[in-house]
Amino acid sequence: MVAQELSLRERKKQQTRSRLWRTAIELFGERGFDQVSVAEIAAAAEVSKMTVFNYFATKEDLVLGPMQEHVGDLARIVRERGPGESVVEALRRQYLDRLAARDPSVGLNDDPTVLRVQRLVQSTPALLKGAYDFLVRSQDLLARELATMAAQNRPDAGGGTAVSEFTARAAAAQIAAVRNTLFVEIIGRLLAGESADEIYPDTVRLVEQSFDLLEHGLRGFGGPSDPASAAPAAG
Repeated sequence: MVAQELSLRERKKQQTRSRLWRTAIELFGERGFDQVSVAEIAAAAEVSKMTVFNYFATKEDLVLGPMQEHVGDLARIVRERGPGESVVEALRRQYLDRLAARDPSVGLNDDPTVLRVQRLVQSTPALLKGAYDFLVRSQDLLARELATMAAQNRPDAGGGTAVSEFTARAAAAQIAAVRNTLFVEIIGRLLAGESADEIYPDTVRLVEQSFDLLEHGLRGFGGPSDPASAAPAAG
């Protein structure tokens, strides 16, 4: 009985949180982030202003809240990867799985509410800063996980060799940069009017190329054997 009561309580809390988030996104989308107060959101959702802050610590969190839930994803994927699976292999697998599922956390989702959130973030400096702070925290957690793995003398961080703390930070920065570049590409095309289904095949190809770079490094990139750098044929 106690477990059922707790489950019901948690469901009600989740429903309230979701209602507050959707109400905020609707108002922000109609009038702009800076033109809507927390008190107005509370009134529209028929709750007190204090209730809003019980669920969202800041006004920015009313937009970025779902993003915060994924801040530890990369570190967790590395920590929970299968035996013999490299860091890059695990992160590639996770990214492709989320693309196939049209998971908003990797950007490939054209639900109108999700797109409204992306437009808000792109057009609001405070939200852009919040999104950047999320990326920094996510990268830092990943670097710590890689460093912990190195301290435990696990040789499967990548390339079959142990990694130093600095290498862990550098690797985390490269992984974060690849994921952010993919995200920006996806969101740019969605906001330009393409559908998630239209973008999906190209995105899979870009993910494979990007994670190949992570897996094998930039050796030879732009060199004579790189088709992208080949000189045009003489006329």
